[in-house]
Amino acid sequence: MTGIAPVPSGGSSPEGAGAPGLADLFRRAARGDESAFTALYDATAARVHGLVLRVVRDPAQAEEVTQEAYLEVWRTSSRFDPARGSALSWLMTIAHRRAVDRVRSAEASHRRDTSYHDQSDSIPHDATAEAATTALEAARVRHAMQSLTEVQREALELAYFGGYTHTEVASMLDLPVGTAKTRIRDGLIRLRDAMGVNQ
Repeated sequence: MTGIAPVPSGGSSPEGAGAPGLADLFRRAARGDESAFTALYDATAARVHGLVLRVVRDPAQAEEVTQEAYLEVWRTSSRFDPARGSALSWLMTIAHRRAVDRVRSAEASHRRDTSYHDQSDSIPHDATAEAATTALEAARVRHAMQSLTEVQREALELAYFGGYTHTEVASMLDLPVGTAKTRIRDGLIRLRDAMGVNQ
């Protein structure tokens, strides 16, 4: 495949293509159809870039992450299964995960840069205990997230890890707002039950 074009500032809306249209483009791209992949990119790039930019908050990095996401889509488009969700939701999930990975990588790099100072300072016992508790709680949440359905998990990831409103989540996943709210609410209930948290 040739290089991906720069992210457009506008572009046609994915709704214009319709979910079946995007799904068809995915199927054709999976067979190596570059024109189908180009059409898929043109129909969704502005929205994908907007999602990535909101997560990484740096325009240059957002362009890089957007292109990385589309490269992953090109390589893995054969894995798209319309029975498990819409084409747009699958694409947005890939982009969101790429963006989160970039943020985590930047944070890890920052921690490495400051590790010498952190190691040279004495760490109070309470801070160490708090960090350990936080890490254990994060591990519990990650484990509990695996008990959710894929649609619940993607909605919660966007709402709580991506910081999006219910309306924005609905728009990104190409859903009615009520459906997005239901997925988020049901996901939270299931997450609470999986973690054994009393209401």
